[in-house]
Amino acid sequence: MASPSVAANAYANLARVLENTGAGAGKGSEATGQSFAALLKDAVGSVMESGRKSDAQTVAMASGKANVMDVVTAVADTDVAVSTLVSVRDRVIAAYEDILKMPI
Repeated sequence: MASPSVAANAYANLARVLENTGAGAGKGSEATGQSFAALLKDAVGSVMESGRKSDAQTVAMASGKANVMDVVTAVADTDVAVSTLVSVRDRVIAAYEDILKMPI
């Protein structure tokens, strides 16, 4: 289960992404942020980076160079990132299926 600090970090990252892409409130259709493909690529890259950090912390703990709390935090961050990515993927697939069901 994610700790409150991990959840707060995830919400802060989401707010930063929305701010950078111009998807925040009041922007309307005038936003000139990243394309959806670039946003998706960045999101997948950040999940992969989170996984790499988690792996590095695990290896460091196994060699005695890191403490357990750092490893648990890194694994929790990765868990939140993967869960978010899976959630977004499910919503995109559901939206695609809804589009396919629309009459022509």
